[in-house]
Amino acid sequence: MGALPLFFRLMAASISGQARYPASALLLTLGQFLGTGIEVVAVWALFHRFGEVQGWGIGEVALFYGLVNCMFAIADALGRGFDVLGTEFLRTGTFDRLLLRPRPLALQLMGHDVRISRLGRLLQGLGVLAFATVQAHIAWAPGAVAIFLFALAGGIALFLGILVLQGTLSFWTVESLEIANVLTYGGVQAAQYPLALYAQWFRRVLTFIVPLACVAYYPALAILGKPDPLGAPDWVGMVSPLAGFVFLAAAFGAWRIGLRHYASTGS
Repeated sequence: MGALPLFFRLMAASISGQARYPASALLLTLGQFLGTGIEVVAVWALFHRFGEVQGWGIGEVALFYGLVNCMFAIADALGRGFDVLGTEFLRTGTFDRLLLRPRPLALQLMGHDVRISRLGRLLQGLGVLAFATVQAHIAWAPGAVAIFLFALAGGIALFLGILVLQGTLSFWTVESLEIANVLTYGGVQAAQYPLALYAQWFRRVLTFIVPLACVAYYPALAILGKPDPLGAPDWVGMVSPLAGFVFLAAAFGAWRIGLRHYASTGS
């Protein structure tokens, strides 16, 4: 069996296991939808009070919000295995069992626990994108759709890379560090607003260290047809999502170093 069919079988098995308890799965999904919905209310309240923030309207910011939440929802569903690597695999010794299987280790972890509940955040993000389309009068021409899909793929790669790094730290700490949440949930919060609103040092962090701006801010500007207040050329948004794939490749480079450090539990 090839790697891709195996991944889909693992994913189907995970989803099937959760579907055996439909009420629980539905409530968890609804909880995700309502929990992240509070963030939407906060954004709406901000713009309802001030109208615009430095020239940015609610429809434009809604595009940032919807795009980044769709990215994170999919990456979070796929990267759950890396998130719980320390507690569910390394500490219990079951990680050795994964190493013995003649299949890619990353694929096994990605198919380990594909959470249905993440559909709640995804649906909410799509709903906000629909709102942004109306409010900002976005014309989804083929070019805009292509940029959106490219940005979505790059964003998924970026957030998955962050989760891979979080799992990599578990080789040294056993437990996942809460500092990783600064990059995941904190990154989602930061990318929900235009880069131009932040201080220069923070803009550099979001562009060159954890390139959230490359997968959200610049592509969103290209979709909106809005010039960058910071002076970046218009074509940047068409290529910047590549940074997400570069980040993921670098994360897997660190992952391989962590694997070489792993010495088993001895059990």
